[in-house]
Order: sequence, then C-alpha cells, then structure tokens
Amino acid sequence: MTTASWNGAVIARSDDTVVVEGNDYFPLSAVKEGVLVDSDKTSVCPWKGTASYYSVVVDGQVNQDAAWYYPEPKKAAEQIRGRVAFWKGVQVTS
Repeated sequence: MTTASWNGAVIARSDDTVVVEGNDYFPLSAVKEGVLVDSDKTSVCPWKGTASYYSVVVDGQVNQDAAWYYPEPKKAAEQIRGRVAFWKGVQVTS
C-alpha cells in the first residue's frame, strides 16, 4: 500500500499507483475528500502534456500547488489520466 501524508495526516492511500519518473500517481478516488483545492498553476512537460495543479489542505493549513495531474495527457502518458502526484513536502511511502 502506498500512502501520501502531509501535516500529520494521510491524504491518499492506494495499492494501485503508477510510477512515472520516480513519482507515484494515485487514482483520484484514493485521495481523501476535501484535501485537494483547484489551483491556477500549470506547467508543460514535453512528453506528458500540460499539468494542472491542486493545493493540499489539511486542518486549515495550505500547501500551495503541492499536487499535480494531467487532465489531457499525451498518448505516451495515457496511463496517468485520472491520477494525481504529490511534492512540496508531501511524504509518499510504500
């Protein structure tokens, strides 16, 4: 089981993550409800496409842009459609 934790709370848990470039991509359904808040940030990966971001909120604390996903991944990255990955202090452990 792979878990993502931040600010002392488990925010995602799944035995069905996809690892790409060393990052675990969790199914969105594995993320605790209410933890992800839409962000305006985007970035571009040449082979995955345009990433969108979420901020992570736990107990009123906000970790700005700490999660990302590809709403329309390029064909080479289709396996991460509907999945989210974490960074910026979010601990991911298997």
